[in-house]
Amino acid sequence: MTVLGLSSYSQPPERFARSGLIVVVTFVLLFLIAPLFIVVPLSFSNDPYFSFPVKMYSLRWFRDFFGDDRWMASLNNSVITAAFTTILSTALGTMAALGLSHPSFPFRRTVNAILIAPMIVPVVIVAVGDYLLYGHVGLTNTRTGLVLAHTVLATPFVVITVTATLATYDVALTRAARSLGASPLSAFLRVTMPVILPGLVAGAVFAFATSFDEVVVALFMTSAEQRTLPVQMFSGIRDQINPTIMAAATMLLGLSAMLFVLVAWLGARGRAR
Repeated sequence: MTVLGLSSYSQPPERFARSGLIVVVTFVLLFLIAPLFIVVPLSFSNDPYFSFPVKMYSLRWFRDFFGDDRWMASLNNSVITAAFTTILSTALGTMAALGLSHPSFPFRRTVNAILIAPMIVPVVIVAVGDYLLYGHVGLTNTRTGLVLAHTVLATPFVVITVTATLATYDVALTRAARSLGASPLSAFLRVTMPVILPGLVAGAVFAFATSFDEVVVALFMTSAEQRTLPVQMFSGIRDQINPTIMAAATMLLGLSAMLFVLVAWLGARGRAR
């Protein structure tokens, strides 16, 4: 028989310490998810303004979201931008991770630090740099420029996840494939890629989420035609307080939760192999 996760033979000080730990963990969890208790109920409110607690529930603001051309256009822009960003960053990040995993790769730590720098540098600095750089080649206010800017932010996540997967990869498998006559591309596609696939897909999921949720760079790089969903939400808060923003936020939370579950499932599958 166990009490608070301890055996029945545990001493009172141990039970007191475990109770204190449970209280602290519960407080931290409530602190982290408390904003969600405000956003989600408000998205189902029938009131035309932010009022909490909610007096009457309805799907009014979800219908408003799907019936408004501006919201649908911004959702479409976000999906397209995130899809192209995922493809580009996954390809570049995977190639970078494969290169870094090679034993004879020179200046590995320096190159790795440069690759993950966009995760450390404040996003507003990256946004200003992108705006000035792409402005010289005419890519500001274009979807291509936004995809390239988001690729810079998303690629480090792919590099980290694929590098972590390659750390447990047995390179003897690739050598065996090459010794049997396989080309480098064939050895990668038929031997290496199936093994690192969970890490590769997890990196792609992170890249998609990074692009889909990003707002600062998008504010610098987009015009009204390329406005993404987070930018539309930001504009809605700034120009007109509308509960439709809460409906969009709830859908973003749902998408984030699904991506989190997918990454957790891939991680569990990778550990089981």
